[in-house]
Amino acid sequence: MLTSAQSQITYDKKNLDDRKLLLLYKNMLKPRLIEEKMLILLRQGKVSKWFSGIGQEAISVGVTMALQSNEYILPMHRNLGVFTTRNIPLHRLFSQWQGKANGFTKGRDRSFHFGTQEYNIVGMISHLGPQLGVADGIALASNLKKKGQVTAVFTGEGGTSEGDFHEALNVASVWSLPVIFCIENNGYGLSTPTKEQYNCKDLADRGKGYGMDSFILDGNNIVEVYSKITKLAESLRKRPRPILVEFKTFRMRGHEEASGTKYVPDELMKKWEAKDPITNFKNYLMSQNILTKKIDDDYTTEIKTEIEEGLQLAYAEEPIEANESNELNDVYKPFEYQHIEPNKKFEEIRYIDAVSQGLRQSMQRHKDLVIMGQDVAEYGGVFKITEGFVEEFGNERVRNTPICESAIVEAAMGLSIAGIKSVVEMQFADFVTSGFNPIVNYLAKSQYRWNQNADVVVRMPCGAGVAAGPFHSQTNEAWFTKTPGLKVVYPAFPYDAKGLLATAINDPNPVLYFEHKALYRSIRQEVPTDYFTIPFGEAAVLKEGNDVTIITYGAGVHWALETLNKNEDIKADLLDLRTLQPLDTEAIYKSVKKTGRAIILQEDSLFGGIASDISALIMEHCFEHLDAPVKRVASMETPIPFINQLENQYLAKGKFEKALRDLLVY
Repeated sequence: MLTSAQSQITYDKKNLDDRKLLLLYKNMLKPRLIEEKMLILLRQGKVSKWFSGIGQEAISVGVTMALQSNEYILPMHRNLGVFTTRNIPLHRLFSQWQGKANGFTKGRDRSFHFGTQEYNIVGMISHLGPQLGVADGIALASNLKKKGQVTAVFTGEGGTSEGDFHEALNVASVWSLPVIFCIENNGYGLSTPTKEQYNCKDLADRGKGYGMDSFILDGNNIVEVYSKITKLAESLRKRPRPILVEFKTFRMRGHEEASGTKYVPDELMKKWEAKDPITNFKNYLMSQNILTKKIDDDYTTEIKTEIEEGLQLAYAEEPIEANESNELNDVYKPFEYQHIEPNKKFEEIRYIDAVSQGLRQSMQRHKDLVIMGQDVAEYGGVFKITEGFVEEFGNERVRNTPICESAIVEAAMGLSIAGIKSVVEMQFADFVTSGFNPIVNYLAKSQYRWNQNADVVVRMPCGAGVAAGPFHSQTNEAWFTKTPGLKVVYPAFPYDAKGLLATAINDPNPVLYFEHKALYRSIRQEVPTDYFTIPFGEAAVLKEGNDVTIITYGAGVHWALETLNKNEDIKADLLDLRTLQPLDTEAIYKSVKKTGRAIILQEDSLFGGIASDISALIMEHCFEHLDAPVKRVASMETPIPFINQLENQYLAKGKFEKALRDLLVY
């Protein structure tokens, strides 16, 4: 062991040469000097917020240097050393923090809430936990492509209380994913001390419960961090598996600068100040005649010059000008739809068969497409849609998952980052609530935030009419039509189900694909046997007439058809929307302007549903053509009941005919 009386930390340099030791020091010094400058700029009002990592530099730098440059790192907001060690130009970081266009989010997100494929970094979102599952997906892609690469992901001790942490560790362990889970235990979750965060001695102990090796490292000892992570990474590349590492450290500033540190006892602050990772390592290197004052001064001058030059470039950059078209055009990744005509050979199949065919043919067309979900492999899914898929495509591409919707949606995002398409099956659409956060806050926003698309389809078996009760019968499309960045598809017929599913998988954006369970085995149709596509945003006109426009989708289409077949005197335009986002407003307006009356039918309960928005659009764009108020018909404002007589009363189906007649005589 080599140590120094001036150092509070014991260093064992092992086989590290002097050049490597100096580089470790310089790479820690750089984020420290940047942070010191940022604190000045914050006081001057030149940046809006800052999350300081002062005191934790050894972890960021050590982990980043231990990984190869083509391996992904998913840092947090206190990991500036990850970004600087990956040699991101400082002027781009300053532009990011000042909301300039040359940053990574075009002024749309702040701090370290960004990623960059150029540097293989995937930044956090404020919800903290989802990035752990995203790391699983990136690591899964490495396994599937046999790349032998490691993924490192960071979280704080507070984030380990989130369900995403536990889900991600479990999935990584079950699937033997090469992920290094890095916990920066800095003593406080904002102001809440660890004794109020968890009731175990060491967070590393949690690794045992998930069947993975875990380690505790001195997070302020750069040599220990770098050496151990280097060794672990080398092992994981040869034998993929997850590792949990708890870094004991401390942050010397507040959670963010406005928070302060009044809640920290003075003696604790002094203890950790004495263990400063940079001061201690500097003293050690000087005691070993590896670092001299001249070298240190040269490093400081070089870095400060780089900081000033970067700042001047960022200052010189023009402020972003708000441009509505730019903002709207960046919500979705551009998708050039390729129309593939169906062949001339048709067969009569059920709705469920059309979904299965569409999936199978897409799996054949996209050779790395992955399907993930509960019981989707050998069992074939609870509805048997993927039955026989394992035999054709194998368990690597048709993957049973643990019951953890959040981590699986996040893993799908990670696959997309690594260039792999995926389809996630929610066993029932109701269960999406357990994966809601990553869908609406990660998948939906990544393209807009930092130009990273989410090439994910989430299949949503939904709907009532099968006496399944409150937790297996919801049709919850309005949760997602409300969220910019998502596309929502809801076919009513086997033909559309197959063609729209093919398009959904081709589309590089996140798609919520709703399949009504009551239609699975009750609706049959002649469907082309081969692969074909149907464009999004084009409603189908199923019937034509001048009396009224009926607008609906899903099971509502069949309810409307039944009603019209019983009332042949009613001559209606019947629009099957097919996709709810994008919505075919042109077809809606054209029909309403012709008929002068509109009725919108949805299975969902009324308030806050998509019928309300369509009604508002018609009022805004077709008001002068209307001969009657726009009518909405929806199910009761209750949860969905189980027993048939209550379910039938609940559903909008029984109310539609009277509402239609009332509208016609208005």
